[in-house]
Amino acid sequence: MGIKLKEFWFIVGSQYLYGEETLKQVEQNAKYMVDTLNKNGNLPFVLKLQPLAVKPEVITQLMKEANYRDEVIGVITWMHTFSPAKMWIRGTKILHKPLLHFATQFNESIPWKTIDMDFMNLNQAAHGDREYGYINSRLHKNNRVIVGYWKNKDVQKQIADWMNVANAYNESFNIRAVRFGDNMRSVAVTEGDKIQAQIDFGWTVDYFPINDLVKEVNKVSKEEINKKYQEYVNKYGCQYDKYSKETWINHVKEQAKIECGLRKFMQQHNYSVVVTNFESLDGLKQLPGLAIQNMMADGYGFSAEGDWKTACLNKLLKIMSNNKSTGFMEDYTYEMTKNKEYILEAHMLEVDPTLASNQPKIKVAPLGIGNKEDPARLVFDGKAGKAVVVSMIDMGTHFELLINEVECVKPSTPAPKLPVARVIWKVKPNFTEGVKKWIEIGGGHHTVVSLNLNTQQIIDWCKMVNLSYKIIK
Repeated sequence: MGIKLKEFWFIVGSQYLYGEETLKQVEQNAKYMVDTLNKNGNLPFVLKLQPLAVKPEVITQLMKEANYRDEVIGVITWMHTFSPAKMWIRGTKILHKPLLHFATQFNESIPWKTIDMDFMNLNQAAHGDREYGYINSRLHKNNRVIVGYWKNKDVQKQIADWMNVANAYNESFNIRAVRFGDNMRSVAVTEGDKIQAQIDFGWTVDYFPINDLVKEVNKVSKEEINKKYQEYVNKYGCQYDKYSKETWINHVKEQAKIECGLRKFMQQHNYSVVVTNFESLDGLKQLPGLAIQNMMADGYGFSAEGDWKTACLNKLLKIMSNNKSTGFMEDYTYEMTKNKEYILEAHMLEVDPTLASNQPKIKVAPLGIGNKEDPARLVFDGKAGKAVVVSMIDMGTHFELLINEVECVKPSTPAPKLPVARVIWKVKPNFTEGVKKWIEIGGGHHTVVSLNLNTQQIIDWCKMVNLSYKIIK
């Protein structure tokens, strides 16, 4: 989806009062830290060491440059020594990129046998962190603070997780969604203020009549259809069931035709998110099923019934998770057997293949809704593991994100008559409280689930965009 070279700036706080010798040592320590983290830290992006932050003019200029350089997607600060925070006010105030305060120090242990005042003056992170933290709090920066020794793997993992969130924050301003049709009639929770979403999150949401897509679909050549069909066969398993091979192939090729036309339309207009509505698909023989699923597997964002909020959120979390085990989802039905409660998650057709625990198979089956030809779709069982589920709600006066930690469970009982993919999860803290709180808060039936992300990453993004959130866990 157009990955570019990106970097994070590493800025080290100090001051001139320590003298040239101490500042040289600070610089050497910082360089060693950055070089080591770039080589062995398992970070998804490169760290670039910047000049020492020793006076207001330097800090302000660094933050100005960080703002206008597109390749810079975040700033990480480390208070190696005591850095008077009034020096940071102007620069920090104007910084528009994500900010991480890394509360660490160069040495892991205090050298009790040799420690003297020279050592104390050189290693004042404990002193500097408090001063720097105060001014960030006073400026309401909502920055992330990570505490721990910089060589520890768990600390590096926290930095890596935050980097992925910061990247998603920046990419959020490039998210462009196309809607074919409006919201499903009479549905409340999928409505929302598109202008405010663009102001708050950077999302552009446009409308096109379905006829514009149909025109593009009808231009697709037989050669393109056959090539896409072969891609499907090579990538996924087949499941003919009651259909003749010829009928099955024709129905699958119809999805190939839709996907080719839809991809062309989105590429021509620079969209990375698509929203459909089964009440507004005149001119298409089938509801897009396999076509949408295959595109989500490549990283496109999607939601159904005109729900652009969930579609854009889906794309955002796909960026954040590098498109691993993250997808659009919908609550369907409860299992309420005592001590075995869970929720069956699915959708009419469009369950994301990145959530699959087994090889997805192409299946053609009636849909029972939409009054269209039997559509082809991918059928599979979802993965097991810890996950986070989110729902974007428009409360009229503000947006709010509802976050629930869940435990995904691999289905143990076959469902031979269910012609859609299925995901099963247990909500936390338990079924009764989890479902009750979700309903009381006003969480939607459309969600995005990720087995790759964690609650802290979702909170980090909420803070970056000043988004109100509630957690059920």
